Amino acid sequence: MKSLPFTLMLLPLYMLAQQPSPKPPVRVGVAGLVHTHVHWILGRAERGDIEIVGIAEPNRELAERYAKQHGFSMDLVYPDLESMLEATKPEAVTAFNTIYGHLEVVEACAPRGIHVMVEKPLAVNLEHARKMVSLAQEHNILLLTNYETTWYGSNHKVKSLADEGVLGPIRKMVIHDGHEGPIEIGCNPEFTDWLCDPKWNGGGAIIDFGCYGANLSTWLMKGERPTSVFAVTQQIKPHLYPKVDDEATIVLAYPEAQAIIQASWNWPYSRKDMEVYGKSGAAFALDATRLKVRLPESATFEPQTATARPAPYDDPFALLAALVRKTIPYDEMSLSSLENNMIVVEILQAAVQSAETGKRVYLPQD
Repeated sequence: MKSLPFTLMLLPLYMLAQQPSPKPPVRVGVAGLVHTHVHWILGRAERGDIEIVGIAEPNRELAERYAKQHGFSMDLVYPDLESMLEATKPEAVTAFNTIYGHLEVVEACAPRGIHVMVEKPLAVNLEHARKMVSLAQEHNILLLTNYETTWYGSNHKVKSLADEGVLGPIRKMVIHDGHEGPIEIGCNPEFTDWLCDPKWNGGGAIIDFGCYGANLSTWLMKGERPTSVFAVTQQIKPHLYPKVDDEATIVLAYPEAQAIIQASWNWPYSRKDMEVYGKSGAAFALDATRLKVRLPESATFEPQTATARPAPYDDPFALLAALVRKTIPYDEMSLSSLENNMIVVEILQAAVQSAETGKRVYLPQD
């Protein structure tokens, strides 16, 4: 049998050497465990894109409870953010502390060049948000905001229909978010203690669920700031939520469109859905995957199923890792972007002011 030339024998090794080496997982720290959305990252299936290197949480009992539930070592847990950052040197930090505490996370991470992803909303008020933006820009870090609805294929399908002009120009958006109430659905006290306090959360349902609608409407309107905000809040259950609202309706006025955001801790079931009406058609995102669409030539709604989002656009931590590694471009029009979420905070602060005064609040226009 004739042997191969030596150069051909080496060819597979040469081709292997030319393949790009896999990128190491992004080293991620977790700031706080008191926001129960933290189960998302703690219980996430291994994808090889991130590695949790440290957790900052002063409540040892809470950390031990979650360690037992998710199987992580208590060696990862540090009593405060500073000690975790110094010991583990993460490349990015995900904030699952109070909304008020988001500023503290950015203050600690930005000077160290550590990227930050916070759980929604970006900040408790505009004062905090502006300080966070200034720090992020000064130190050139990513500052992202995560919402569950960002990863809904149905929402992206509705957006594509609107962008393609299939529905005609958007005229009205009606966005529903909420559940029966955080106490009623059994949220742990470490979560509800701050969620139901206006200092640490900024408000009740108006912040907790109003932010989803503000985020989605800003996205659908391609980053346009509404001209005015009007809001009504109620305390339907003051015996459960004495310090904050549990019912909120926010109306955003645009020059040629309107958004109605219905944020509630009084729904009879959990929901995150939206209706988008164009001049000639409509599309409703019913949940993460289902939608129904009424096109201009149709007299009825057609049910559809949205396709799953492609990686890394299917998961907050995959997106964070891809942006840190610069394998995808940053999109200032995205649902996670700082540009979108600064407008969200403007809307929420105006909504709180409107609810307190009973008057429409006009936003500055660029």
